[in-house]
Amino acid sequence: MIVSGGVTYTAALRPFTGEEPPVTIPRDPAREAAERELSDPRYHQNDPSLFERILDRLWEWISDLFSAASGATPGGALGLLVILVFVLLLVAALWWRLGTPRRSPTTSARLFDNGPRSAAEHRAAAEAHAAAQRWTQAVQERMRAVVRSLEERALLDVRPGRTADEAAAEAGRALPDHTDRLRAAARTFDDVTYGGRTADESAYRRLTELDRDLEQTRPALSGAAQGAVE
Repeated sequence: MIVSGGVTYTAALRPFTGEEPPVTIPRDPAREAAERELSDPRYHQNDPSLFERILDRLWEWISDLFSAASGATPGGALGLLVILVFVLLLVAALWWRLGTPRRSPTTSARLFDNGPRSAAEHRAAAEAHAAAQRWTQAVQERMRAVVRSLEERALLDVRPGRTADEAAAEAGRALPDHTDRLRAAARTFDDVTYGGRTADESAYRRLTELDRDLEQTRPALSGAAQGAVE
């Protein structure tokens, strides 16, 4: 019985039996409430950092890749490991045999970088470097001696700024029997000067022999010049 404003109301009160439908909240407000609750920093104090998540994903990718590769390789994981070791040994052997990869000269650098010197002066400098086993400098000076000697014999015109490749190509026309050796000498000079390679004694000896052979070689004359000489 309920009394309100002097009026008496009678209501039948029934105890809660649990059979009534529960109180429900619409979907969107429920989702928003859950998001607000989960955004509380208290729930994220122990979450992995961004770096840790990236690292975990990377390891998962590597593991999946390794599993796929081992599944396709005879012998499974052991076979894949053997192949990887073989490849690494092959790369190491090639690196040891060939040395640092050569870089091609990006510009046409000059053969002579100092003031004019005679072929004899370049030879003397080359021999001094060779005596001290500075083979790279010895090769450079010997190549300069070769070109300067050809200029002094008027087989090459004196032209500042000439490169080793240009000198070899021009000298090869006058001394065709030595064309290949001249080109090889120019490549050696470029490799040690601009390509990061290190010369050795054998490279210097080859240049020295070329220098001496060129000194004893007569140039090839054209037909008109040959007739004039005769």
